[in-house]
Amino acid sequence: MTALTTQTTPSGALRRFSALLWRHPRFGAALLLTPPLGWFVLIYLAALVALFVSAFWTVDDFTGEIIHEWSLTNFITIAGDPTYRAIALRTVGMAAIVTITDIVLAFPFAYYMARIAGPKLRAALFALVLLPLWSSYLARVYSWRLILSNDGLLNWSLAHLGLPALNIGYTNWAMWIVFSYIWLPFMITPIYAALERIPHSLFEASQDLGGRGFRTLRKVVLPLALPGIIAGSIFTFSLTLGDYITPILVGGPGSDFIGNVVYANVGIANNIPFAAAYAAIPLVVMCIYLLVARRLGAFEMM
Repeated sequence: MTALTTQTTPSGALRRFSALLWRHPRFGAALLLTPPLGWFVLIYLAALVALFVSAFWTVDDFTGEIIHEWSLTNFITIAGDPTYRAIALRTVGMAAIVTITDIVLAFPFAYYMARIAGPKLRAALFALVLLPLWSSYLARVYSWRLILSNDGLLNWSLAHLGLPALNIGYTNWAMWIVFSYIWLPFMITPIYAALERIPHSLFEASQDLGGRGFRTLRKVVLPLALPGIIAGSIFTFSLTLGDYITPILVGGPGSDFIGNVVYANVGIANNIPFAAAYAAIPLVVMCIYLLVARRLGAFEMM
């Protein structure tokens, strides 16, 4: 009898625990979300807090040790030095231009996939969009470096056609092309998902009310596709802001990004507080961007 009771006790406890979760669904949800939220708070948010706190520290010029005293020296240096201001503006400007370029390229492609292409063609186009993601990031950047260099495939092809060489290798133009290509799948996918969810009845209703193609696009398609556009722009904008490999491999002199300055101050100058202060710029820019997107109502449509 004792052995039987011992064997049935775990199952009885499990049933009581299941009944408790069924009677209190909020408790079950909290129990389910506690581990990932705890990990998120301890790893991600704690790292951000450490970043912002260390940004107000300084480094002793003589000993190289970190001085744990509150100071705005790093931010004053960033604001007062024209070089650091130019690098920050270059990074934000390039991220904005790449985002706009990818939106212009991705929207018609995603619209064709979602509303016009058949199932087989849609699957083939999906494979073409996702195929570059299967290769290494460095492999893609190096391939474009070979194409855009002064003695690369682009100038070689133009020479054989009797056209002058462009010589855009190791310039900001090269970075713009490479960034736009690398992040384009991250823009196509969310826009396609947003366009696919638009009911076909809305297009029919717009036609019945006399709405022509451009008006339907402006009044029906674009507002409903805005969440996908915002989601894709978050990917492309933030990924470009944080990149520092492409400027090294493809950009030329004067093509440094915020990430390059952060890397130099962490690995070479060993000025971690200044690196933290400069790394806070992309975070602040992304917060402003998300607030603007929220004011536009993009998150309410998701």
